[in-house]
This record gives sequence, C-alpha cells and structure tokens, in this order.
Amino acid sequence: MKKTNGDSKETNSTQPASKLIDERIDELGDWRGKTLARVRKLIKQADPEVVEEWKWRGVPVWSHAGIVCTGETYKNYVKMTFAKGASLDDPKGLFNSSLDGNTRRAIDIREDDEIDEAALMALIKAAVALNTTSKSATKAAAKK
Repeated sequence: MKKTNGDSKETNSTQPASKLIDERIDELGDWRGKTLARVRKLIKQADPEVVEEWKWRGVPVWSHAGIVCTGETYKNYVKMTFAKGASLDDPKGLFNSSLDGNTRRAIDIREDDEIDEAALMALIKAAVALNTTSKSATKAAAKK
C-alpha cells in the first residue's frame, strides 16, 4: 500500500475493504479514528447486510443495493455523505452539510459532537430501504 498526500491511501486490490478501513482507523490514531470506528459500528448494527467497499483512492463506502454512505476523514471532522440523502426524511436534523445539492446530504461530525445513535441508525435504515425499494421498482419496471 502506497501512502499519498494527507489521509489518502492508494488501493491495494489484494486486501479486503474491511481491512483497509481497519488500517485507516488505526492510522488516524485520534478522535477521527474513534469516530469513524463508532460510525462504522452503527452502520453495521443498522444493516447487518451492508457491504464495505474502498473507493476513490481511500474512501470507506458502505453499500446495500447501491451506496448508502461514505466515511471521509478531514482534519477537523469526519464526514458521512449519504448518496441519496436529499430523498431521506431527517426528522432529527442530522444533516448539516451539502444541503444545497439535489441528491446528496452529509453529516459533518466534529471532535466534541455528540452522535444521536438512534437517529443515525434510523437514517441509515431509511437509506437502505430507499436503495432496496428503488432497485425493486427498477426491476419491476424492466419486466413490464
């Protein structure tokens, strides 16, 4: 695995994504690693069937019938970007970034932020439901 600028790593295709994500968490070694590990745990609890991927030269991605969200790390925050976030209800107001886009929405988690675990897991479940419903609708339309 080759180190590049900042937090990015080049992908070594022989390693599973889960191992690369483990390495990213360990490599960060600070609150961002702990936050990414916590978010990852919540994603897996919300959807035990979620698939971990490693894309775009070092971005953890969680998918189920399409991308659910990404987990990017920056100097001052961990960003969870939901691929279809604009289509999701967010009754607890977790989305605080990328609010002007037509498709995506994001949550920037800073060092001292409290994570509303129940609300985040509900958002993850809603994203999975949207993906699986969209896939089912597409398949049904194709059969007609």
